[in-house]
Amino acid sequence: MLRLRKCSCGDSRPRLSGRAKLDNPSAGVGCPIPSTIVSGQALARSVRKGGTPRTPASVDFLRGPSCPLWFKVLAAITTITLTSACRIDMHVQPRQNPLSRSDFYTDQRSARPPVEGTVARGQLHEDTYFYTGKIGNNPGDVMPFPVTKEVLERGRERFNIFCAPCHSRVGDGNGFVPSRGFARKPPSFHIVRLQKAPVGYFYGVITEGFGIMPDYTSQIPPRDRWNIVAYVRALQLSQNATMAEVPAGQKIPSEPPKFREPGSGASLPVVVPETTSKAEEEK
Repeated sequence: MLRLRKCSCGDSRPRLSGRAKLDNPSAGVGCPIPSTIVSGQALARSVRKGGTPRTPASVDFLRGPSCPLWFKVLAAITTITLTSACRIDMHVQPRQNPLSRSDFYTDQRSARPPVEGTVARGQLHEDTYFYTGKIGNNPGDVMPFPVTKEVLERGRERFNIFCAPCHSRVGDGNGFVPSRGFARKPPSFHIVRLQKAPVGYFYGVITEGFGIMPDYTSQIPPRDRWNIVAYVRALQLSQNATMAEVPAGQKIPSEPPKFREPGSGASLPVVVPETTSKAEEEK
């Protein structure tokens, strides 16, 4: 669209404005248009199309004595802005949204399966026994790391969270869920069959599930599964110990714990440490 406007240099004759003036600076006679502005507009159109500018902007006008300082600064800022716009294609690169359609592959799926044989970081399971609990096709009967007090405490914590609701805190199968009418009661850990079962068997049940019991692979990491297995063994020993296995000086049955605070429905009871209770008794 062509419009007529007055020239700001003092000539009152109407002049063309708009794209006609930019595309053809000699369309009318009047105010001289610096060649660097015309070239800059061409540069901008070239940049908007996503390509590299074909011709550099003319600097003849900027070098002349008639060019004011403010115009040189404006031209420099404009040039920097336009040339930096050439990097837009590097910042906004082609990509695919998750599960979007792609015409590049024959099945038109953008999400591709991993290359065969690749292993994700942190999932290189070189120790087969640690991650499966099996030696060949049979469950093993050895812990993959030494059993310490810290291991048993961690196992007790995880057991009470994930296992006790069904198996109960002593492992006899009388947990909260079966007491509320669950279809099948879990077996007690203290029957002869499970007392003789290897530790790898318990690890496999936690990993793969058994019967109506789901697997806990996503909830419990491998080391915590072994910690739970160690605590299950401790429960079995505690419920079937003999007098010969009781340490010297240990009372039978053990004294019940003493509570500093009994706790409420919203808070757990606070147990008095054993060393503190003895000191209090002496006092």
